[in-house]
Amino acid sequence: MYKQTLYKILPDHIKPKILNRMNRYNKWEYGYNDDHDMIVISKTGQIGEIYEIQNLKIALPKQENVYKFEKNRWTPFHYPKELKRIKTVFDWREYPEEFKEKYYDYIDNEFKRREEGFWYINKNIPTYLTGTHYMYLQWSKIDVGQPDFRESNRLFFIFWEACRADDRCYGMSYLKNRRSGFSFMASGECVNMATISTDARFGILSKSGADAKKMFTDKVVPISVNYPFFFKPIQDGMDRPKTELAYRVPASKFTRRSIVSTDKPEDLTGLDTTIDWKNTGDNAYDGEKLKLLVHDESGKWERPNNILNNWRVTKTTLRLGSRIIGKCMMGSTSNALDKGGHNFKKLYEDSNVNKRNANGQTRSGLYSLFIPMEWNYEGYIDSYGYPVFDTPQKQVFGPHGTSIKIGVIEYWNNEVDGLKEDQDGLNEFYRQFPRTTKHAFRDESKESLFNLTKIYQQIDYNEDLKNTTNVTKGSFQWENADKNSKVIFVPNNSGRFLVTWVPPYNLQNRVVVKNGIYYPGNEHCGAFGCDPYDISGTVDRRGSNGSLHGLTKFSMEDVPPNHFFLEYIARPQTAEIFFEDVLMACVFYGMPILIENNKPRLLYHFKRRGYRGFAMNRPDKKYSKLSITEREIGGIPNSSEDIKQAHASAIETYIEDFVGLKETGYGDVYFQRTLEDWARFNINNRTSHDASISSGLALMACNKHRYAPSAMVKREPVNLGIRKYDNKGTISKIIS
Repeated sequence: MYKQTLYKILPDHIKPKILNRMNRYNKWEYGYNDDHDMIVISKTGQIGEIYEIQNLKIALPKQENVYKFEKNRWTPFHYPKELKRIKTVFDWREYPEEFKEKYYDYIDNEFKRREEGFWYINKNIPTYLTGTHYMYLQWSKIDVGQPDFRESNRLFFIFWEACRADDRCYGMSYLKNRRSGFSFMASGECVNMATISTDARFGILSKSGADAKKMFTDKVVPISVNYPFFFKPIQDGMDRPKTELAYRVPASKFTRRSIVSTDKPEDLTGLDTTIDWKNTGDNAYDGEKLKLLVHDESGKWERPNNILNNWRVTKTTLRLGSRIIGKCMMGSTSNALDKGGHNFKKLYEDSNVNKRNANGQTRSGLYSLFIPMEWNYEGYIDSYGYPVFDTPQKQVFGPHGTSIKIGVIEYWNNEVDGLKEDQDGLNEFYRQFPRTTKHAFRDESKESLFNLTKIYQQIDYNEDLKNTTNVTKGSFQWENADKNSKVIFVPNNSGRFLVTWVPPYNLQNRVVVKNGIYYPGNEHCGAFGCDPYDISGTVDRRGSNGSLHGLTKFSMEDVPPNHFFLEYIARPQTAEIFFEDVLMACVFYGMPILIENNKPRLLYHFKRRGYRGFAMNRPDKKYSKLSITEREIGGIPNSSEDIKQAHASAIETYIEDFVGLKETGYGDVYFQRTLEDWARFNINNRTSHDASISSGLALMACNKHRYAPSAMVKREPVNLGIRKYDNKGTISKIIS
């Protein structure tokens, strides 16, 4: 059976003694708790379970007053017809006191659920809804009527509540699948917050102004119109406005005093809260202060609009100095990378909660969330709101009584199989309905230097093998910490090396010594390629990685032919650690290495340690034609156009021959980062493609004979001993 979870419970995150004491005195404060590195979303002063959702630790309210619906699942509460007829608080005041007394408790409970959330039993399990989620399910009108409960949406709203509570956070960047309901959920939150906020601005942006307007008129306005009178402030202007929704009378919680008040509308202080939309542009909302910014379809902003530029501007609308006063709810599927997807991808990756600055903020200020499509695909959610992963063994029904015949995983695989011959169609399907973040940012097969069809075939095949042991993570070490002794490979999860093949013992550490210099003993088995770096750190601390790849040749040894067996893409704390890592790998495998010499410190390290014999000379020149430096340390430059073309051609040929689906099955390149780097490779901008550089150099090293300069042959006339005669006249004469 397919199993997947979007969160885990941390039962031991807080010591029981501390938890009980704090709960007893209602001491847990809403917001980020530095002592326990978690975000408290409880507003009761008490907490219960600690969830971890995408590396964010979130403390839920303590379980209490758990409601049990008749059907053992979420069911919207009945809205009394008598109240439904009441449109405003002023209409309410016209009713007799005896009538109003019947509904005071009902109205108070709704306000409490809105504020604190709601516990209920779902499929025999106590389940918590945030106040925002409750408002969405109970009081929001969407295109199909009332929303259904989905477990994925529950976790989405819990994550969003944590973003709201955390004073270090500007909001969320949500990577989603199509028809996940984000636009409606964001619209519901917009109305929910606006109707309880004073002197506040709420903004909407989308991939185009027309889309933002449509979200406003078709989602935000209908939700507002359908709110019950006790949640809805008096609205200024048209009932269904086209540009701005303005609340002018406050929506404060009902009390006996406010309800029986005889104040006239003109005497009341207005909320002065508005919701509007703007045309798409880098400077949209510049200079304004926003309580909430809804960023819909942010992965589809196409040139000249740029979501990164816009976020740099709109981020300032959510803060006063260092204090964050507003939040952003951003969500989207991704376009192809050259159609806005690249910028959204960067924004999403910059929102990783595990990567924070000294102020505790992510690089973007947002928190990233990804929910795989199998959790949110219409038609494959059961009546309890849970996804039907596997094809059911017994009858399963959806929320509206429709029978679910197959599981969502089988359905998705069927769709993928049907698109195998249409790579662009397959990539689009992946982006629309991703099961991984790699699917979500899958690129078009157009305008690529290499065969993307084959590359993605291999990537997908590797994804299916992710639970196997094809790739081992580990480190190389000198035996007994004695440099120049034997090197050993140690598997460990913190290692920087990924390895798919280890040579048999008789081939390990095969090194030849000549005149005090070490040479590789397995040159006939394979070679390494390396794209190095020279300095330990850069000014922006974002320098490129050092990259190393190992590749085998065809040989008579017990070695898999034409196989990339090692990948190293890392930037250790010091350059010297990187240099020694590379050296140890070469010694362990006993293979030479071709290194780019534009950053020569690694080459000098090899020479200084006595391993100049491992460092290959450039294969495209005779030794006599090498420069003095090239003779001294070896290596190959990256500046020559001929080298660039030869390097790219080597990768292209290898992909065609050994990657993706072949007659004999799939290729055996199991390094996903390398495959993804090949897919993005740009020959005119190679600096960001470390993996492509080193893997291409490994290919050139293993096929150095192809690049050897051809000897210029001087052609001399050959004397065959045959004389030529001039036969003019009566006597023949020899022509000298």
